[in-house]
Amino acid sequence: MAPAQPMAPAAGWAPALWRACNALMAAFFALAALVQVNDPDAELWVVVYMIPAVLTLLVGLNPLVTGNLIWKSVSAVQAFFCVVWAASLAYHLMLHAQWNVLHEEEGRNPVGRIQLVVATVIALFPFTAWLYIYINKDMRSSWPTHCKTVI
Repeated sequence: MAPAQPMAPAAGWAPALWRACNALMAAFFALAALVQVNDPDAELWVVVYMIPAVLTLLVGLNPLVTGNLIWKSVSAVQAFFCVVWAASLAYHLMLHAQWNVLHEEEGRNPVGRIQLVVATVIALFPFTAWLYIYINKDMRSSWPTHCKTVI
């Protein structure tokens, strides 16, 4: 393996942009927690969303907090429980799947055209971005060697 090349210093605006992105994501998670108040199990969902809101806000305020043992532990526990929960939900849906999506909670809400278009765009965005980067060889030319071998 070739020795790692030193990274170029970040542009003067990059740290501010990073902090702004973290602040926006913290606000997103906090708002997600706030809208759970009418849910039957709101206490659970508020905690589930507030933990990443606080963790993200802390990173925005001080990026070095990610080296803190408490921050790492809370983050790891949150991620672990989310993965376990997602797996259990997937298992439950497969076990109790009904062929009519309207029997599931997500399928009972009426969806208009605009919401459907927005949901489709959001769902397709990662794939579109990946395809754009994959096709655009100029964009990939500045990547490190180990990144050029990915699919």
